[in-house]
Amino acid sequence: MDKAFIKGLRLIEALALSDQPRGVTDLANALGLTKSNVHRLLATLIAQGYVRQVPPQSHYELTTRIWELGSHVIRRMDLTRIARPAMARLAEQTGETVHLSVLDGSEVVYLDKIESAHHIRAHTSVGARAPAYTVATGKAMLAQMPDSYLDRFEGRMQRYTDTTRTTLAELREDIRIAREQGHALVPEGEWREGIAACACAILNRSGELAGAIGMSGPDSRIKRKQLREIAPLVMEAARAISLALGYAPRD
Repeated sequence: MDKAFIKGLRLIEALALSDQPRGVTDLANALGLTKSNVHRLLATLIAQGYVRQVPPQSHYELTTRIWELGSHVIRRMDLTRIARPAMARLAEQTGETVHLSVLDGSEVVYLDKIESAHHIRAHTSVGARAPAYTVATGKAMLAQMPDSYLDRFEGRMQRYTDTTRTTLAELREDIRIAREQGHALVPEGEWREGIAACACAILNRSGELAGAIGMSGPDSRIKRKQLREIAPLVMEAARAISLALGYAPRD
């Protein structure tokens, strides 16, 4: 167990529960630490942007960094709860695996999923990550980002299957099509062999990207024709979740 880390967490908790900035002596007494120890911890937290010094008494308080991190967690929890009914409906309509994802830099993170009842199905794990440029939910979310966002993939596009896009030009073309169609299709697995998928972005109250809902299954069962037929169902599921999040489309 990292004792310094535990002390730092206790210091953050003490500042978070305080109604006003606190001094070093006060914190040292409350936490049973030496003043030099508290000074070092505060210096580290200040350097990382979690604490700031409040003049003129040289007291300390938390910045909004903790709140920002907590807000991300709450938004993800809210998205998962709000998306569940639409996910369940889409899973029933398609009989395939349905998953909910968010964009984290150049990767997607799977927040939730409903497994297909088929013995042969697409396998994803909640909490797992995948390169955003290789999966349908990733492409659907990238389509909501500015063109410059795609620059981060330059020179970093690893090949995972025979159909993986490995150049920025190929990715830009996929994103152009996704924007035009309003959804992203991956007919042949680019992250994992043999997986076909369709996904659509979810927007929040401000019209900004909140996540994506996707449907996936084996390409031996889901051909291009089936994907095109499923796409409107995925788009409607994304629309339902977006509306539930407060999004007001401009019709």
